[in-house]
Amino acid sequence: MLEKTTRMNYLYDFYQSLLTDKQRSYMSLYYLDDFSLGEIAEEYAVSRQAVYDNIKRTEAMLEEYENKLLLFKKFQERIQLLKQLRDSCDEQMLPIIDELEKLD
Repeated sequence: MLEKTTRMNYLYDFYQSLLTDKQRSYMSLYYLDDFSLGEIAEEYAVSRQAVYDNIKRTEAMLEEYENKLLLFKKFQERIQLLKQLRDSCDEQMLPIIDELEKLD
């Protein structure tokens, strides 16, 4: 479950601008603020099922965006390559690698 939550948080970070205000709000409350479905339903005066359905649809949309755009995959690859570079370079290059990491 933690792995899914972490993945959804990353996907949300990358693709939130493609979501509606309501989708952003539900996902933020559920994944970032750790609200329960019932708490979100109460906040918006809707049923738990409505919140659940919206979150599931939004998760599917985020996965679809990732399948097409691969922003998260490329981010993970960059992090891995920077780690390998850091592990194999001399001290002189470390500040440059630090700057590269800040670009993400």
